Order: sequence, then C-alpha cells, then structure tokens
Amino acid sequence: MISRMYLKLPDPERDHFQGTIDAPIALLEYGDYECPFCGEVQPIVKEIQRRLGDDLCFAFRHFPLTNVHPHAEHAAEAAEAAAEQSSFWAMHEILFANQDALDDEALAEYAAALGLSEVRLIQEVISGAHAKRIQEDFRSGVRAGVNGTPCFFINGQRYDGERALEPLLAALSYPATIT
Repeated sequence: MISRMYLKLPDPERDHFQGTIDAPIALLEYGDYECPFCGEVQPIVKEIQRRLGDDLCFAFRHFPLTNVHPHAEHAAEAAEAAAEQSSFWAMHEILFANQDALDDEALAEYAAALGLSEVRLIQEVISGAHAKRIQEDFRSGVRAGVNGTPCFFINGQRYDGERALEPLLAALSYPATIT
C-alpha cells in the first residue's frame, strides 16, 4: 500500500494535522516559516478552517527554502521540537507571527513563552534531532512537484489558483474541479 504521504494526502501516522483525518476535504500545505507568502496565507487558512469546521482536515509539511531563508531550517526544527513537547500547533502559530525573528535566541524565547523547556528545544534544534523528518517532508514535496511555498494540495490534487480566501474556499468547496 502506498503511503498517504506520497499521495499528497494527510498521513495520520506522521503528519501534523487539525481536524479529522477522514474529513471529506483534505488541505495539505507545504510551507516555510520564513516565507512571507506563507505568512500572508496563514490567516486565510485559519479562516478556511473556521468556515469548514469538521469538513476539513488541514495538514502542514515542512518545505524550508534554505537558499533564500537562512532561518527556515531551524524554525522547522523548533516546530518539531515543540511537537515532542505536545505543542506543534502553538509553535507553528508563533513562528508565523514572528517571521522576522527566527534566530535561535528567539526560538528559545518562544519555547519559554509556551511553557516548554527552551533548553531541550534549542538542544534539539542545534543537534538537528528532527532533520530527518524535515528532509522527508521536503523530499515528498519535491516528488509532488513543489517548487515554492506555500504550495497546497486539495484532496491530493495540487492547487495552483490564487492564494486568497474566496478562490481557495471555492476550490475547497468543489475539490473535484481543481486545475
């Protein structure tokens, strides 16, 4: 059986997701915490989640563009380190809200603000403890044709439309018509 990861669908065994994994609509984002376009789309994703509720499963995979975003890899590592302390989504939100401050000192401050062990988080970031997972996400994105961020897949099909609320919401409402 082919992993849902390679079908561009949320994989309950490894992905960070919100909602029910078998919701009728799956929205998968490949993103980079330092990418300004990813930051701009985050409020749109939150609004879509609010509007679609239980009909949506949203998943996030790392696609750090390290050649243009020098802090993206460590930010992704911080999100994964936070996940080890049951706080992936809280860290996810803080990272996007603070895209202009993603150095290791700032990452430690965010961990402390979330009540996490900042020493543990930074040790995991610096040691690359989660590098394999981030590389797996990145490779799955490359195989899926991701060449920039944010990149969305709706029910396994790539969405190349406008990254604004109404067009994305329309595509999610009619996922069979994605082009």
